[in-house]
Amino acid sequence: MGSQMKITDLISKKKHGLEHSKEEIDFLIRGILSNSIPDYQLSAWLMAVYFRGLNTDETTYLTYAMANSGDVLDLSEFGENTVDKHSTGGVGDKITLILLPLLAQAGLPVAKLSGRSLGHTGGTIDKLDSIQGFDTSLPINKFLEQVKKIGVAIAGQTVELAPADGKLYAMRDVTATVDSMGLIASSVVSKKIAAGAKIIILDVKYGSGAFIKTKEEALELSMLMKEVAKRLGRNLICAITSMEEPLGLAIGNSLEIQEAIDTLLGKGPKDTTELTLHLGAIALTEAKKAKSAKEAYELLEKSLNDGSAYRKFEELIKAQGGNLDNGLPKAKYQIPVTAKKSGYIKNADALTIAKAAKSLGAGRDRKEDPIDYSVGVVLNKKTGDKIDQGEILATLHSNTQNTQEIAEQICTAFEISNEKPEKEPLIYKII
Repeated sequence: MGSQMKITDLISKKKHGLEHSKEEIDFLIRGILSNSIPDYQLSAWLMAVYFRGLNTDETTYLTYAMANSGDVLDLSEFGENTVDKHSTGGVGDKITLILLPLLAQAGLPVAKLSGRSLGHTGGTIDKLDSIQGFDTSLPINKFLEQVKKIGVAIAGQTVELAPADGKLYAMRDVTATVDSMGLIASSVVSKKIAAGAKIIILDVKYGSGAFIKTKEEALELSMLMKEVAKRLGRNLICAITSMEEPLGLAIGNSLEIQEAIDTLLGKGPKDTTELTLHLGAIALTEAKKAKSAKEAYELLEKSLNDGSAYRKFEELIKAQGGNLDNGLPKAKYQIPVTAKKSGYIKNADALTIAKAAKSLGAGRDRKEDPIDYSVGVVLNKKTGDKIDQGEILATLHSNTQNTQEIAEQICTAFEISNEKPEKEPLIYKII
């Protein structure tokens, strides 16, 4: 069939629910890279996949082809224990900023390439951009040199990692085919494989502020990603965690950097600290740097409390030209939002709060849109907390005083009930 293969055959095959061979998937990825498959045919194929699905074999072929469609980082010089941590995205998720220095301090080499985010607040790279002078666009040789020197580097993608995924994702976005298990799994895992780490820790979020809404879907996706990674020779661990309410208290770029610093100094919010330590303990145990998760957890907790994790963070900032001496960007106004009644916080809806942060200027719709690093929302209360009428629910950090509408939005995010609610555990499952 080789040279006679046609994209219409693939569309037809998938339309009838049949399985693609490895050769067909390779043909598809080559066609995407060379632009020889027109958009209208690629969107027809995506829609067929959306309705018919990809099985584990097909997902593995697609992941492999996309991972090898561009540069693949070779981190073998750092040994077998290189770690990469990735989150499927949430509100107030600043875990990467805390976890990387923490792991590096514990002796695990961390080479992290991160993207800019389209969303309610920026991605990890945008957050780091709020630090004066910090260089997020390291050329790859400098990036690897820094990992060798201080054990950690974090930069925006300067190399072409899984370019086929970028093209496919853009098409999924405009054809409403993003939420297909096989396509999500191959997109996430291909980028992680291309990034070169041997141990991959994925924080798979579910809930209001996440891309996946239910625990069940998060579990299905995690099991698929784990299996695909295993077939491609990588150790992938998924932590399935709740994103019904924001993580920590700060939502917004420089505000989240500040919370990361507080956490590294052992003074962070309980949920942020706990999740960081749990994910870190998984990494240390997998890398055989600790005999048990409990031992790993205690070891990491100690470096938060004795300041050594923060010193590693300072080293990272300095290595990449950053300067924290003049502080972080601050918004002109801090506007309190108060509760209209007394009771207990039953829920603080992550999505509503995220949209409020975006309205203040903390996020973007298009890659080239500017974002305001200083603005955002800081929560004063979270699920389970008691509140009195007139007490502060959250504080808006804004550069305009015209925030009435946004304050109303924040009020609607908080559900206040008379009974103290049962709080859901942050971590649902680790697989």
